[in-house]
Amino acid sequence: MGSAPVSKQPIYLADTVQVATKILVAGHFGVGKTTYVGTLSEIDPLRTEEVMTASSIGYDDLVGLPDKKTTTVAMDFGRLTLSPRLVLYLFGAPGQERFRRLWQDLAYGALGALVLADTRNLAESFPVFDRVEEFGLPYGVAVNHFSGGRRFDEAEVRDALDLDQDTPLVTCDARDPQSSTIALIRLVEHLHARAVNQESYR
Repeated sequence: MGSAPVSKQPIYLADTVQVATKILVAGHFGVGKTTYVGTLSEIDPLRTEEVMTASSIGYDDLVGLPDKKTTTVAMDFGRLTLSPRLVLYLFGAPGQERFRRLWQDLAYGALGALVLADTRNLAESFPVFDRVEEFGLPYGVAVNHFSGGRRFDEAEVRDALDLDQDTPLVTCDARDPQSSTIALIRLVEHLHARAVNQESYR
């Protein structure tokens, strides 16, 4: 008989934690949000994946995703303790339009969003940007590099996505803790700089 999986860390927060923050991980269908949250989470992430059925035909584009068998139907949830006092919660939002109603709850109270993008299908990122901006969230973009995907330089991707110059843009591999962490750090640095600038105008 197999043993139950062991969590990366104890599920309960340390008694010293006093501040909780929240980041939304967004992106279109199949871009790697579930993988990203799972890579960074110090606990076994909460996943709400369901097996895809014939009902998804005509709705979920599986081009370039031949091995994808499941889809997130509510959210992904992970936790990252940043210091004895501070914890960060990662909420992965489902990418399909039919789950749009969930976004209001997932975006509530978030400091900002990290939008994952795929250079094989950049056009799918624009509805995600619209949703993030609709909820007033500042954001950064992390291009999740897939095997076989063509690499472009930053200027080309920034131009293709029509990003402002101050919007963070990095390339990462959602399976890799180091590059995924760098993407998160770039977003947090951007959010901190915005907060400092806003404070200076007061």
